[in-house]
Amino acid sequence: MDLSLIQKDILITLITLYHQHSHPIKGEEIAEVIKRNPGTVRNQMQALKAIGLVDGIPGPKGGYNPTASAYKELNLGISPGEYDVRISRDGEEVKGATVREIAFTTLCHPDVCQAMVRIIGSVKSFEIGDNITIGPTPVNKLLIRGEVYGKDETSQALLISTYEMISLPKKPIKYYMNSPLISLRSTDTLQDALRIFTSRHIHGAPVIDDDHLLGIVTMSDVAKAIERKKSLETPVSDMMTTDVVIAPSDVQLFEVMRRFKEREIGRLIVVENDKPVGILTQSDIIRVFPSL
Repeated sequence: MDLSLIQKDILITLITLYHQHSHPIKGEEIAEVIKRNPGTVRNQMQALKAIGLVDGIPGPKGGYNPTASAYKELNLGISPGEYDVRISRDGEEVKGATVREIAFTTLCHPDVCQAMVRIIGSVKSFEIGDNITIGPTPVNKLLIRGEVYGKDETSQALLISTYEMISLPKKPIKYYMNSPLISLRSTDTLQDALRIFTSRHIHGAPVIDDDHLLGIVTMSDVAKAIERKKSLETPVSDMMTTDVVIAPSDVQLFEVMRRFKEREIGRLIVVENDKPVGILTQSDIIRVFPSL
């Protein structure tokens, strides 16, 4: 069947949002993504429902679900793995859009490397000149950065000029962490912490008693204590942060990189069998990815 451009736009956005949220999608949500009037989207939904491409779900939590015919009509596979490649703009993930296909149109030119990026979702929210980051891709863990120089709304594709491609390592964080772990006890003082930080050339250490992680103390915590005129004999347990970010030793490095930005942290503790075994810092990541 021949779908109009707006019908394809709505259907692709419906499928994208449905895979992201796993519940019926309201017409208003689709309208917000594709920058269309909600009434227009509702009218088109009735037409798509009549030809069997969407199902309407009644009730307060209702909305629309794509049917199997919708995937066939758009030549999309139903495998969830095809919808997990993120696209970000200026460091912020673009909601309602994921990458389905990347086709390099130039590779041999010494100065230019261009690609066509097919989007599941709408390209309307992208503008010429946007700096975007794609990935990591599921198999090769490829991260691609580039600038949008064109877009094709008919095929829902972005045309980008790439300026960086990074192949992320697949090894788990235990290969990059600092171990054996330098730690403090809860009864150690701020003076003890300063001595360890200075002698071991580190800026923070976890507080551990009997293999139990209690918190973490950093050089910034010590500086704040001095500003508050706290005695250097104060136990580190009085100044430590108890909300410690941890990660299993077998998780891949690229999977924890986002936590550093989201939690605004400089380090996390690596654990095995619930016991702290190492520490991973921003400096460790920069050594692996100097361009990040």
